[in-house]
Amino acid sequence: MYTSKDIAIVILNWNGKNLLEQFLPSVLKFSEDASVYVIDNKSADGSSAFIKSKFEAIKVIELDDNYGYAKGYNLGLAHINHPIV
Repeated sequence: MYTSKDIAIVILNWNGKNLLEQFLPSVLKFSEDASVYVIDNKSADGSSAFIKSKFEAIKVIELDDNYGYAKGYNLGLAHINHPIV
């Protein structure tokens, strides 16, 4: 049987710092037991540094290029070892 600790919430980001600032507090508030990941698709707006400095509970996976939606998610998900994503 799975528990909420088995869940990974995964967000793909590209230059979305302003949006992340708005909605990440709610993501953390309503998913206390889950792990939260942001896959950063080579943002140029400081998204990764912002997340690391403001949201210590969120794990950031930084990609070396902007791989688009599907490939970005697939490359990022390869780094996540949770039964439920």
